[in-house]
Amino acid sequence: MQDGLKNQLDCIKAFSETDFTEDLKKFDVPTLIIHGDDDQIVPIGASAHASSKLVKHPTLKIYPGASHGVADTHKDQLNADLLAFLKT
Repeated sequence: MQDGLKNQLDCIKAFSETDFTEDLKKFDVPTLIIHGDDDQIVPIGASAHASSKLVKHPTLKIYPGASHGVADTHKDQLNADLLAFLKT
Protein backbone atom coordinates (compact mmCIF):
# COMPACT_ATOMS: atom_id res chain seq x y z
CA MET A 1 0.00 0.00 0.00
CA GLN A 2 3.02 2.28 0.24
CA ASP A 3 4.53 1.61 -3.17
CA GLY A 4 4.05 3.63 -6.30
CA LEU A 5 1.31 2.34 -8.60
CA LYS A 6 3.64 2.05 -11.60
CA ASN A 7 6.13 0.03 -9.55
CA GLN A 8 3.40 -2.36 -8.43
CA LEU A 9 2.08 -2.81 -11.95
CA ASP A 10 5.59 -3.38 -13.34
CA CYS A 11 6.24 -5.97 -10.62
CA ILE A 12 3.02 -7.85 -11.40
CA LYS A 13 3.87 -7.80 -15.10
CA ALA A 14 7.39 -9.11 -14.45
CA PHE A 15 6.46 -12.01 -12.18
CA SER A 16 3.37 -13.01 -14.16
CA GLU A 17 5.13 -13.06 -17.52
CA THR A 18 8.51 -14.51 -16.53
CA ASP A 19 9.01 -18.26 -16.72
CA PHE A 20 11.28 -19.34 -13.86
CA THR A 21 11.05 -23.07 -14.68
CA GLU A 22 14.66 -23.53 -15.76
CA ASP A 23 15.95 -21.48 -12.82
CA LEU A 24 13.97 -23.57 -10.34
CA LYS A 25 15.29 -26.80 -11.85
CA LYS A 26 18.83 -25.61 -11.02
CA PHE A 27 18.17 -25.30 -7.28
CA ASP A 28 20.37 -27.89 -5.58
CA VAL A 29 19.94 -26.95 -1.93
CA PRO A 30 17.04 -27.57 0.45
CA THR A 31 14.36 -25.01 -0.36
CA LEU A 32 11.49 -23.86 1.85
CA ILE A 33 8.32 -22.87 0.01
CA ILE A 34 5.57 -21.26 2.10
CA HIS A 35 2.18 -20.35 0.67
CA GLY A 36 -1.34 -19.61 1.86
CA ASP A 37 -4.04 -21.78 0.34
CA ASP A 38 -6.38 -18.79 -0.01
CA ASP A 39 -3.96 -16.54 -1.92
CA GLN A 40 -6.03 -14.70 -4.53
CA ILE A 41 -3.03 -12.77 -5.91
CA VAL A 42 -0.70 -15.67 -6.71
CA PRO A 43 -2.67 -18.93 -6.94
CA ILE A 44 -1.09 -21.80 -5.01
CA GLY A 45 -1.41 -24.29 -7.86
CA ALA A 46 0.47 -22.12 -10.33
CA SER A 47 3.17 -21.17 -7.85
CA ALA A 48 3.91 -23.19 -4.70
CA HIS A 49 2.70 -26.55 -5.98
CA ALA A 50 4.41 -26.07 -9.34
CA SER A 51 7.64 -24.83 -7.75
CA SER A 52 7.79 -27.69 -5.27
CA LYS A 53 7.76 -30.13 -8.20
CA LEU A 54 10.69 -28.39 -9.90
CA VAL A 55 13.22 -27.84 -7.10
CA LYS A 56 15.28 -30.83 -5.99
CA HIS A 57 14.84 -30.71 -2.20
CA PRO A 58 11.59 -28.87 -1.44
CA THR A 59 9.84 -28.40 1.87
CA LEU A 60 6.34 -27.12 1.16
CA LYS A 61 4.42 -25.48 4.00
CA ILE A 62 0.83 -24.55 3.26
CA TYR A 63 -0.98 -22.22 5.62
CA PRO A 64 -4.70 -23.05 5.64
CA GLY A 65 -6.87 -20.00 5.07
CA ALA A 66 -3.88 -17.72 4.54
CA SER A 67 -3.96 -15.09 1.84
CA HIS A 68 -1.14 -13.36 -0.03
CA GLY A 69 0.13 -11.44 2.98
CA VAL A 70 1.36 -14.34 5.14
CA ALA A 71 4.39 -12.30 6.26
CA ASP A 72 1.94 -10.02 8.04
CA THR A 73 -1.06 -12.21 8.87
CA HIS A 74 0.89 -15.29 9.97
CA LYS A 75 4.19 -13.74 11.07
CA ASP A 76 4.58 -15.87 14.22
CA GLN A 77 4.03 -19.12 12.33
CA LEU A 78 6.21 -17.91 9.45
CA ASN A 79 9.08 -16.98 11.78
CA ALA A 80 8.84 -20.31 13.60
CA ASP A 81 8.85 -22.22 10.30
CA LEU A 82 11.80 -20.23 8.98
CA LEU A 83 13.83 -20.81 12.15
CA ALA A 84 13.00 -24.51 12.18
CA PHE A 85 13.99 -24.85 8.53
CA LEU A 86 17.28 -23.03 9.08
CA LYS A 87 18.14 -25.36 11.97
CA THR A 88 17.76 -28.47 9.81
